[in-house]
Amino acid sequence: MAASQDDRVGAVETRGIEPVPDTERHGHPGQMFWTWFAANISILGLPLGAALVSFRGLNIWQAVIVAVIGSFGSFALVGALSIAGKRGGAPALTLSRAVFGVRGNAGPTLITWLSRLGWETINTTTAAFALLALLNVAFGVRQNAVLTVVCLLVFIGCTLLISGLGHATIMWINKWATYAFGVLNLVVIAFLAATVAWDKVFQAPAGPVSAMVVGTGMIAAGTGIGWANAGADYARYLPRQIPGRRLVAASAFGAGIPLVVLISLGSLLAAGQPDLASAADPVSAINAMLPSWMSIPYLIAAFGGLLLSNHLSVYSAGLTMITLGIRVRRTVAVGLDVVVTFAGGIYFILIAKDFYGPFITFLTLLAVPITAWVGVFAVDLMLRRSYDRVALMDVGPTSRYWFRGGVHWSALGAWVVAIVVGLLFTEAATSSTDVWFAGPLSGTWVGTNGLGWVVTLALAAGVYALLLRLGGATARADEPSEPPLPPHTLAEPTAQESA
Repeated sequence: MAASQDDRVGAVETRGIEPVPDTERHGHPGQMFWTWFAANISILGLPLGAALVSFRGLNIWQAVIVAVIGSFGSFALVGALSIAGKRGGAPALTLSRAVFGVRGNAGPTLITWLSRLGWETINTTTAAFALLALLNVAFGVRQNAVLTVVCLLVFIGCTLLISGLGHATIMWINKWATYAFGVLNLVVIAFLAATVAWDKVFQAPAGPVSAMVVGTGMIAAGTGIGWANAGADYARYLPRQIPGRRLVAASAFGAGIPLVVLISLGSLLAAGQPDLASAADPVSAINAMLPSWMSIPYLIAAFGGLLLSNHLSVYSAGLTMITLGIRVRRTVAVGLDVVVTFAGGIYFILIAKDFYGPFITFLTLLAVPITAWVGVFAVDLMLRRSYDRVALMDVGPTSRYWFRGGVHWSALGAWVVAIVVGLLFTEAATSSTDVWFAGPLSGTWVGTNGLGWVVTLALAAGVYALLLRLGGATARADEPSEPPLPPHTLAEPTAQESA
């Protein structure tokens, strides 16, 4: 099938959240491989691996097993949820209207948007650190407030260019930039491996099996779970007839390969550098392990890897913003998004005293509602065969997805219950003396080991499945109630919205 005129490399994608017609579907599952490979070759995988050794007490063999299960498993879930994009041709949170109702979907959509903003702020801040270090090494320019702002703007400008152009350009860059930065990363990895304290690595005792369970959950939460609500955004242009299993495999292997390498290396490095897991500036901490002449290629690789991850997040955030009801073109939504992340980068670098602490706190809190959405959405996806494309864009009472007062109460109720219970097991803190939130069950084994999100996922899926069964739900095939929407148009307000 032919691609639309605007979904081509170098052209600005004008499509917003409206479903892609079958006549404009194109591509192959391999695109999902490159999408998730590109998103996961950033250096943030190294501190995750270091945390397995420094904080969980695992040896290298246990860390590798945990990395494989956590990375491949969590991104297999991302691939499975991206099947919804292939079926419905729309972004994940737009398709979520069919699950939660056009009004009930507001909560999950807002949480998702905040999650994307958080990841983008982390990427932007880390990339600015890399660029500042590069300028210092190459030209002897020392960090100051003005230079920090300039570095943030450079990274944001690159992100805006790629994300603003849209889907086709992103897919093209994901593939070819991954080759370039992948090779550069391999060179850096080889030199980092030379710094490993191998005697300490092989003398390290094995940690308990319970620590492996916790470590697997930590890796999954820090990698695939954060992307679970974005998979459909990139699969929505793919033809319907592509087997879902190929999307699952492409996503799992695309992300799993670089993540296992980086997490394993981080685990090795932690044997001699235990402070890596909690470094305030992970870029500088890793750079200090390399010969001085390797700093420039390392910092370029760090900057590029973060850019490849960030433009995906910004693209998804723009679509999520439109789904929230902010009636702007996709390109404008992307621009608004990077303005917010620029402000976040200023805060992290120039105001906040700790970089990694707020990062972990951010992951801890948002993992709960995101996994609750994943549980509900996954159960619905197992029952659903198609989506009503017109109803997805109709946010008034005439929509098939209006349900009762605009809310599908079974889905929203399961989501809320799972969040409440998950938060009971959750503690969010930047340090032992700076606790942001602590649930009454956060001191239990589940809570102290950061597994509240697992309870949330299982409970959301279970409660929603039970409520559907009690309501007599069966497999659904929501065929369009009228001809498909015309391509390349922003959704116009319905009569109910205008009123």
